[in-house]
Amino acid sequence: MRQMRSPSPIAAGRLSLAGIILAALAGVFIGVGGFTFVEARGWSYLSNNPKTCVNCHIMREQFDSWQKSSHHAVAVCNDCHVPHEFLGKYWMKAEHGLRHSWGFTFQNFHEPIQIKESSLAAVEANCVRCHGALVSEITRHSGVEKGANQCVRCHGSVGHGANR
Repeated sequence: MRQMRSPSPIAAGRLSLAGIILAALAGVFIGVGGFTFVEARGWSYLSNNPKTCVNCHIMREQFDSWQKSSHHAVAVCNDCHVPHEFLGKYWMKAEHGLRHSWGFTFQNFHEPIQIKESSLAAVEANCVRCHGALVSEITRHSGVEKGANQCVRCHGSVGHGANR
C-alpha cells in the first residue's frame, strides 16, 4: 500500500498564509460592499418606488418635474427607463447602478445628468409599447436622419413636465 506524502511544513505554511490573505481580502471586499449597499439604500433600487431615484441628490430635478408631468398618474421611473422583461430590467438596473455609483463616487459625470444611448433605446421602446396603437404608422417608417422619428425628439418633456 502506498502512503500519501504530506506537504512539507514550509509549503503548508505558504498555503495557509495565502488562504488567510485571500480570506482577509474577501472579507474586506464583502464588508465594504455590504456597508456601501446599506448606506446607499441599495435594496430600494430593486423596487418600483420613484423616490428611489432621489436617493442621489442629482436626480431631484427629474423627480420634481416628473411629479408635475402628464405621466405622473400612470407611469413611474421603471415604466419608462428600463426594459420590462425580468432579465433586461435587472441587468439595466445593475448597469445603471454601477455607472452611477462610479460617477458619483469619483465625481466624473456630466451635469446636468444626460441619458445614455442604451437608456434612450429603452425609453423609446417603452413609449412604443404603451402607445403602440397611436404611433404604429409613425414608427414603421424610418427617419432620414438618426432618431428623426423618436418619440422623445418632439415629446421630450412629457415624462418630466415642462422642459427645464
